[in-house]
Amino acid sequence: MLIYPRNTIFIIILCMALVTYLPRLFPILLLSRRKLPPRLKIWLSYIPVAVLASLLGPVLFLADGRLTLHPAPNPYFWAALPSLAVALLTKNMFLTILIGMAGVALLRLFAGV
Repeated sequence: MLIYPRNTIFIIILCMALVTYLPRLFPILLLSRRKLPPRLKIWLSYIPVAVLASLLGPVLFLADGRLTLHPAPNPYFWAALPSLAVALLTKNMFLTILIGMAGVALLRLFAGV
């Protein structure tokens, strides 16, 4: 186990904060007073969807490094189906997350996953 001096830990936390917040701060400072072209706004609107898809894709469609849609090795895919339906119908993030968590819990309980 490594033991670092307090100064080192403080410097590490400070550097992590800078690395986290500077990439967010610069675009805000540089672009807040400019009017963005409509095409750029449309393009930027797809970024959250693309990031979410890239995070969820491997979890939903891969189990043990293989493509699988069978519920036994991949309960997250099947739990995502009712979550998707609730999200599309209600547009309620809290309810969508709650349904997803309940789906995974029920699959683990009854399917033994």
